[in-house]
Amino acid sequence: MEVKNQTILSASIIGISLIISVILIVSAWRSNYNTNQIIRVTGSAKMEITSDLGILNGTLTAKAFSASQAYQKLNNEMPILLKYLESKGFPKDKIAFSPINNYPNYKLNANGYSTGIISSYNYSQRLGISSSDVNKIKEISLEIASLINKGVNFKIDMPQYFYTKIADLKVEVQALAARNAMIRAEKIADATDRELGPLRDARMGVLQITPLLSTQVSDYGINDLSTIKKKITAVVNAAFVIR
Repeated sequence: MEVKNQTILSASIIGISLIISVILIVSAWRSNYNTNQIIRVTGSAKMEITSDLGILNGTLTAKAFSASQAYQKLNNEMPILLKYLESKGFPKDKIAFSPINNYPNYKLNANGYSTGIISSYNYSQRLGISSSDVNKIKEISLEIASLINKGVNFKIDMPQYFYTKIADLKVEVQALAARNAMIRAEKIADATDRELGPLRDARMGVLQITPLLSTQVSDYGINDLSTIKKKITAVVNAAFVIR
């Protein structure tokens, strides 16, 4: 009788142990299942910015039949250009000058090939100005071509407009994009009667700095320098645990 009772007791213990093991396994599986359930969302944020630095570069060019005449012509045109720039608030000490460049022009034959005979000489010098008054840079870029009426051949590059505090703004706009990603994840979780858990993974996309109305996007990022007012767009790809 005693042996029978011991057998029953042992069987009961084994049975209870099996039940507990099953409960633990199921609980662990459920925990692992819930942990592995993630939702991936893309958040974005945009901010409008106004350029705070404008740069304008251009080349003054003179052409004549001899090198000395071309050089002299360049020297005659330079004071006219400098006087104009000074009238706009850019005295000589605020202008960046590059070394004078020169090269000969050769006569071409009937087939369009160089004959090796010099026909004229070109002398040129690049100048550049910069200012935090970006509207002044824009104004000069639109007006300076009129100097051709005074015999000054000054060809400008497209003005460039920079935003110098982009490093500080980058952190702020990326934080807003991350917040937007979380809000989107919360809405999806609520719509499916789930609870949003902690952030599992997040990847920041490259910044896109574009004109205000532009929809252009590049995998390498965009840094628009052609407009004064522009927008910065940040994208964050995030993964959240859902329960």
